[in-house]
Amino acid sequence: MSNLRRVMAGERCARFVGVHDGLTAALVEEAGFEGVWVSGLAVSSSYRLPDAGVLTMTEFVGAAAQVRHACALPIIADVDAGFGDANVVQRMVRLYESAGIDAVCMEDKQGPKRNSFRDGSTLADPVEFAEKIAAAKAAQRSDEFVVVARLESLIIGAGLDDAVSRAHRYADAGADALLIHSRAAHAGEIEEFAAAWRSSGRDLPLIAVPTTYYKVTVDELTTMGINVAIYANQLIRASTRAGREVLRSIDKFGSGTEVENTLDPLQVLFELVGMNQVRGDQPWQGLIGSR
Repeated sequence: MSNLRRVMAGERCARFVGVHDGLTAALVEEAGFEGVWVSGLAVSSSYRLPDAGVLTMTEFVGAAAQVRHACALPIIADVDAGFGDANVVQRMVRLYESAGIDAVCMEDKQGPKRNSFRDGSTLADPVEFAEKIAAAKAAQRSDEFVVVARLESLIIGAGLDDAVSRAHRYADAGADALLIHSRAAHAGEIEEFAAAWRSSGRDLPLIAVPTTYYKVTVDELTTMGINVAIYANQLIRASTRAGREVLRSIDKFGSGTEVENTLDPLQVLFELVGMNQVRGDQPWQGLIGSR
């Protein structure tokens, strides 16, 4: 069983955190979380571009590969709606699998791509999306690779019945896990979906993204039957706030004096990125096998 499948099968809801590069992935691993989510929003934001399908598949695969090189945690990659039709989806799976990524997560929305926390999205035809799921499963080379179907019914306002119906269709098409998405202020919709899904006798792992219903705890999600919680954008949002505060202080006081004690010492950064393992006149000797 792969690390990701083992994590999803755990007794307690696993915690994945959204990242956009190797450094943020290293922070998540250092903090003891169970996995990382290569977030479409975070990667797009790192380019100072909107999460609107502006970046190419090549750029997203590159970001995921950088994360893979930096950490050993299971990785789920956000791949929007698969970057195209079933033919494109097959190539996408092969690229991500070749890069060592554990899973891809496709959402059942039509283009043009819009972030789920903004209006303007439209649901894909469920039959066509199921064909993408089947194409993804047919393209993978390893039985351990995971294809996650992301349900946007609650985001769009199509309701619980639509979400459950789509979930069964996608499971029948071969999906290995389901991500049920909601932008409600509480976890009631997620709890209702999980109860309906579990009562049907299906046992695919369930994934939730507690962004707007952030007060729900991991223990509560576990009780609901959620296997993975993805904290998808908290890390990049924290970095923009912290960065602004540092820059305002330097601008205000004319030096870094006021903020120095709030920053990690350089030694901490050196340790995180492996600088302390560089030695002699052949630094590569100190880095081989460090991860």
